[in-house]
Amino acid sequence: MATFKKMNFLAHIYLSGENDLIKIGNFMADGIRGKQFEHFPEDVQKGILLHRFIDTYTDSHDIFRTSTKRLHDRYHHYAGVIVDIVYDHFLAKNWTKYSDEELELFVKRFYHSLHDNYEILTEKTQGLMPYMIERNWLVSYRTTEGIQHILTQMDRRSKNISQMQFAVEELIEFYDEFEEEFTLFFEEMRVKAKEKLLSL
Repeated sequence: MATFKKMNFLAHIYLSGENDLIKIGNFMADGIRGKQFEHFPEDVQKGILLHRFIDTYTDSHDIFRTSTKRLHDRYHHYAGVIVDIVYDHFLAKNWTKYSDEELELFVKRFYHSLHDNYEILTEKTQGLMPYMIERNWLVSYRTTEGIQHILTQMDRRSKNISQMQFAVEELIEFYDEFEEEFTLFFEEMRVKAKEKLLSL
């Protein structure tokens, strides 16, 4: 499987609470291996640990696995990466169920926090920032066209081996099923993430 940064950023940022440094740690955690994070500020470290907890919890959850099974025959081990993005789509689409703050404002505040804390970002994150902000990826997740664009980008990074660019077809075909699965899963995920955050 090609190694590339997953792009289900929105859920990770949202589940980090209100602390900007925890959000940043959670956001850039994919590119940080093992214990190569102990030089970061404590709250960034918490974000990295929270990210790992969220990934582990998600990958082992029965509802998430139900979603991935729908894609496995066509996309094999990329199915989980695709479902991560699909779930971010439903978070963005149904944002008002989960936050009183408009998605655009939430995202804008996060982009500002990246600029304000630029010196502590990893090199990969610094390189990603201009593209992410210019194309407003986090808000673009709200539409199937935005998801199509993200999946196509990720497919290119796998040298088109993953075929992820075509996964929007399954998203549209099984839209209601994916949305219901996301909604059930995310209610549990929110509770578990809060508990984990309090324990860090």
